Amino acid sequence: MAGSQSFGKRENEKKRQAKRLDKQKRKEERKAGGKASLDEMFAWVDEDGNLTSTPPEEREKRKSNIKLEDVEIATPKKEREEIQPLKGRVEHFNESKGYGFIKDTSSTEKYFFHISSAPDGIKEGNMVNFELERGTRGINAVKITII
Repeated sequence: MAGSQSFGKRENEKKRQAKRLDKQKRKEERKAGGKASLDEMFAWVDEDGNLTSTPPEEREKRKSNIKLEDVEIATPKKEREEIQPLKGRVEHFNESKGYGFIKDTSSTEKYFFHISSAPDGIKEGNMVNFELERGTRGINAVKITII
C-alpha cells in the first residue's frame, strides 16, 4: 500500500515540474519577442470620435464651420396644443357613494370619476365628453359634460 501512494505522489510532482517548465518556456518566448513601447500602446480619438494612432499634436487642425452664435444651449419650448375632449359612455354610476366609471369609446379603457367633476343628472348609459387628469390613485375623468 505504501508503494502505490508514493507512486501517485511522484506522478503529481512530475506534472507540477512539467507545468513549471512550460510556464518558464512561455515567459522566455515573450521576452525574446521584444517589448512594445509605451507610445505604441496608446490610442487617441480624433475630432470625429474615431480611434487613431496619431497623437493630437501631430495631426493637422481642421477649421470648424460652426459659429458660436448658431449653437443653442436651451431645449426648444413645447408648443401648447389643444386638449381634445374624449367621448365615452357611463358604464357604472353609484349615486349614493358619489362615484362612477366612464368607458372610452375609442380605446375601451375605463376611467374613474367623482360626482364633484360630473354634471347633475348624470346616470348610467349617458354618452359624455370628458378630459383626463392624473389623480392620487391613477388617471381620472374630469370636466364631464353630457352629450
